[in-house]
Amino acid sequence: QVHLMESGGGSVQAGESLSLSCTASGYTFYMAWFRQTPGLGREGVAAIHSFGGSTYYSDSVEGRFTISRDNNKNTVYLQMDGLKPEDTAMYYCAALSHAVEGVSPLAQSEYDSWAQGTQVTVSS
Repeated sequence: QVHLMESGGGSVQAGESLSLSCTASGYTFYMAWFRQTPGLGREGVAAIHSFGGSTYYSDSVEGRFTISRDNNKNTVYLQMDGLKPEDTAMYYCAALSHAVEGVSPLAQSEYDSWAQGTQVTVSS
């Protein structure tokens, strides 16, 4: 496991943008962002492979959110544009700290390290 430190989040109006960042304490194979609203399960939003940079998005954010990473800083970013009220949730950074085969990048069960979460609120 690795330690993850998130920053960003907050409250915005619909259509505006926010950026999240998450820094890992060590090596990661995949990093991802998940979100959760009260009463619902945790949804995989975006993921990125640490080497090669392949990215994955849920249908609900494809074209509006962009995940990127800086390997020199062990940091992953989530740029969220065109935010909608339904994007309101607690957002969690996650990391898979070792290399495995056959990863499903947006599956919660794949990740062994989690940040504390940061709230994103979008009002209409």
